[in-house]
Amino acid sequence: MKQIGLEGDYYSAEQETRFDVLGICCGSEAALIERLLKALEGVERVSVNVPSKTVTVVHHPLSISSSQIAKTLNEAGLNASIRALGEIKSGRKWPSAYTLVSGVLLFIAFFKYLYSPLQWLALGAVAAALPRMILKCLAALRGFVLDINVLMLIAVAGAIGLGNYLEAGSIVFLFSLAEWLESRSSDKARLAIASVINLAPQTAVIEESGLRVPVKDVEINTLISVKAGEIIAIDGIVVSGRSSVDESSLTGESLPVEKEVGANVWAGTMNLTGYLSVKTVALASDSAVSRMIKLVEEAQNQRSRTDQFIQHFAKYYTPAVVLVAAGISAAACINGENKQYWLYLALVLLVVSCPCALVISTPVATTCGLAQAAKMGLLIKGGNYLEALGRLTAIAFDKTGTLTQGEFRVVDIQVVEEKIDTQKMLLWMSSLESKSSHPMSAALVAYCRAQGVETSAEVGKFQTVEGEGILGIIDGHEMHIGNARLASRLGWIQDASNTWNSQGATVGYVGVDQRLAMVFSVADQIRPEAAQAVKDLKELGIQVCMLTGDTAAAAETIQREVGEITVHSRLLPEDKVRIITELKQCGMTAMVGDGINDAPALAAADIGIAMGVAGSAVAMETSHVALMSNDLRKIAAAVKLGRQSLRKIYTNVAISLITKAAIIALAFAGYASLWIAVVGDVGTSLVVTLNSMLLLQREKQVETSTDKKIHKSKISDIEQPFLQ
Repeated sequence: MKQIGLEGDYYSAEQETRFDVLGICCGSEAALIERLLKALEGVERVSVNVPSKTVTVVHHPLSISSSQIAKTLNEAGLNASIRALGEIKSGRKWPSAYTLVSGVLLFIAFFKYLYSPLQWLALGAVAAALPRMILKCLAALRGFVLDINVLMLIAVAGAIGLGNYLEAGSIVFLFSLAEWLESRSSDKARLAIASVINLAPQTAVIEESGLRVPVKDVEINTLISVKAGEIIAIDGIVVSGRSSVDESSLTGESLPVEKEVGANVWAGTMNLTGYLSVKTVALASDSAVSRMIKLVEEAQNQRSRTDQFIQHFAKYYTPAVVLVAAGISAAACINGENKQYWLYLALVLLVVSCPCALVISTPVATTCGLAQAAKMGLLIKGGNYLEALGRLTAIAFDKTGTLTQGEFRVVDIQVVEEKIDTQKMLLWMSSLESKSSHPMSAALVAYCRAQGVETSAEVGKFQTVEGEGILGIIDGHEMHIGNARLASRLGWIQDASNTWNSQGATVGYVGVDQRLAMVFSVADQIRPEAAQAVKDLKELGIQVCMLTGDTAAAAETIQREVGEITVHSRLLPEDKVRIITELKQCGMTAMVGDGINDAPALAAADIGIAMGVAGSAVAMETSHVALMSNDLRKIAAAVKLGRQSLRKIYTNVAISLITKAAIIALAFAGYASLWIAVVGDVGTSLVVTLNSMLLLQREKQVETSTDKKIHKSKISDIEQPFLQ
């Protein structure tokens, strides 16, 4: 809460309100909107997203209401309305009546060559479509912003002053028509991002009462019912029932996932076949889909370096061209020779001085790329990271839980000290491992439980030794459990471990009071899609390596299964950071991990990629790119999308600059006209938008035999018990 007045004991929380502003047609209007709203009392922050035609305002509701903000925007002719959750607004399906009337009058005016008085109808065409332009122009002038509407109005006035009524009518009609066409073309891109933002369900059915209530009123540990064909409202765990769930809206996976008692389900996914009773594990605002929506919205407002450079260029381009036009006009008026030609040239330059197409060339491609990524189950946190994916040259994978499934099973246990009671050792090991969060610990606890040993002993002075293992005091004895590095330091290395290492198993050591008591081995299964994922990345020319703290033998086993990758084993966290730093010297580098144990390496990389984070808040926050599912093949898809987005950005910038240069060249050569300049300016914006929208055309994915095998293996993994 933040105090907003010195007098009176009232406080007001800052409120964030989003507006659909369908009247945004040019990047220059972003500056106008910011100046209009920041001048209002109670408005703290304003963010304008041109491609999605949305404005986000942080304000104090007691000082200024959302409706007052919308009214201010509408007074400037910007067609604004408060965005309602679940409601997606689009532009006009047809041109406005004013545009149609202007077009009809202009068409009739062209018959002036048969009947000269008809030329006056061109002025009627100007008058019909001009009011909205004037409204925006006045708002821009009040805010000291030189936008497209001001420039077009000057061009229209100049054409009328020179007696070119048909040209003036053509400017107004073509500008209005092109503005509508650009709005219609951008609707698909805007609706694509809006469809992601509106994924979060708004109501849930309470199982006990059968009442449908707003999701914001549902508390944790509430039982909600989900019938076939309904959307799961809140993240939870299935407590009864069995069904197939379509998680494509969240993870991008096309195949339904079987859910039964104990399975996790996510808000925004659809129950397909059976009835599910779900116990909520999070508030609606903390669900995976809500966090994803928040990050997608923030990503839209993160300007990439390319976008920042273009904005900086446009800041100087427009005033420079306007000054040149003003200089030509002044010279024409002073000299008087061929006056009409030079004044006409100045008007053409005014029209092409607006950098609309250039300004939107990057953000519209970025918006389409981010929307397509979200549909694919990829969460990219801004244009910078989308562009970085396109420039990627190297990628490093963690092993456990990334290239492998992270689901260990105990292969063998050997007691070294014969005098030790095996059951007591299992009890102590289970009790100590229950304090650790490492994936291997869960396997050891599960193994002990399968042997009839439950965790019950008290553990004192529990400690994690970085890069080695864990230790604690149990029943007065100091107990260590760790890897080969720990065993080497304490002199425990045994010949028996060499056999297990050669089989690719991870070997662990258990010691009591500094003496080796037990040796165990655990194995992890490689992800079924890992080999294909590595192959896809190498085909893209990307250097692939694996970073792991495990033994060289265990790492080489993974290498044999996934293909030729560079392996770095027995690494401490600081070693991983060092290798990432070395890779960065050769180009853009990414690190793929679980978002928790690999946090230093993820942060050190140019792009940190966390995988399988549906429901993992930490992974979403620490990474730059998040895969909502565990499918490693999506990383290659992300790189392809980044490269496609970069190509679209470069193409858009080239189209914008070449078009303007061509029109300016034609103008000085005496061939350009005002209506060609208008078509070139607003038409280029249309072309740039349509070109960017090609990113939304997702390639049809045919389910191959490999995909089917992967799907079957996932189902079998769910159905089989962890320990055989």
